[in-house]
Amino acid sequence: MASDVASGRREPRIVFVTRKWPPAVGGMETWSYRLAQSLQAIEPVQTIALPGRNDGMPPSAWALLAFPFTVLVRLLARRAKPEVLHLGDMALWALALPILGGRTTRIVISAHGTDVSYPRRGGIKGRLYGAYLRLGARLLYRATVVANSHATAEIAAESGWRAAAVVPLATDMSGPAPTGQHDGTLLFAGRLLEHKGCGWFLREVMPLLPAEVSLRVAGTGWDAAERAALCGPRIEFLGALPQKPLAEAYGRALCVIMPNIVTPRGEVEGFGLVAPEAAAAGGVVLAADHGGLRDAVLDGETGFLVPSGDAQAWAAAVQRIAAWTDAQRTAFIERAQARARAHFSWARVAAQVHSLYEGAR
Repeated sequence: MASDVASGRREPRIVFVTRKWPPAVGGMETWSYRLAQSLQAIEPVQTIALPGRNDGMPPSAWALLAFPFTVLVRLLARRAKPEVLHLGDMALWALALPILGGRTTRIVISAHGTDVSYPRRGGIKGRLYGAYLRLGARLLYRATVVANSHATAEIAAESGWRAAAVVPLATDMSGPAPTGQHDGTLLFAGRLLEHKGCGWFLREVMPLLPAEVSLRVAGTGWDAAERAALCGPRIEFLGALPQKPLAEAYGRALCVIMPNIVTPRGEVEGFGLVAPEAAAAGGVVLAADHGGLRDAVLDGETGFLVPSGDAQAWAAAVQRIAAWTDAQRTAFIERAQARARAHFSWARVAAQVHSLYEGAR
């Protein structure tokens, strides 16, 4: 098939559409990019993507509004309808409408977390988006929904979508062989959103830890209240880090923390790509036993799950890791790296997703 595509005799039967794409930074962006790459290793795929901005932030509102027209033009330019149209997140379901006629295209939609949990925020925007999702579930009842975690599948069902499969994400990050050494700091990586728990950790857990323990934050500042919490002592804001420096930071930290909490708006972590990334890079992961993190961490193997919102349990977990000998730390990290690289593989993700396309042949 590759030679046919190259010579123009045959178009890729699969079209992958995503509004989450580098240089924007985030788990969904990483997923989109690496999935597209890994699928190409199986068979040619036409990718229609909306790149983010150079500072790591998502596309502008105008770019997002124009994107559906870009997709429509690209689809109409094809000589034939695709056999498979894979939409990268639930917010894009309406892009399947122009090609529904005749039912010759199989619709596959990925569900991540925020794209299905947004209605839980309430308010006018939440209610309108919830109605939008419910309408999509009625119109695209034949669509194949792929959730990145069991938590995401449960939330999608609230709007009427039924996940055909749960496909946990992956990472290709790596790090050097462990030495048992660390720099004594904690590391939080990711967007500064309330449900990710960085602000909560700073307020509730840091005062329970020894004064020499500090926190570094690598990510982008989204929530104003969370961003403001970084102004206190024992905190260093690193901003968004490229992959190599981020991998090095994972490996140097005493622990990589993912202290997600329950919020009044009901937002949850769809998966938590930082967890397998950090484990593969040589970090010791402490993650909340909540939402999609239960699929992102193999408890006791690639990291440890800690009760969400329990400050005493979090402080105890950090101090337990700090008390490890160099040999204990090295042994755990070696096992975690091997397990993470074997289980959280992009080849595995692509194979599972591609198997869902097979009904389109």
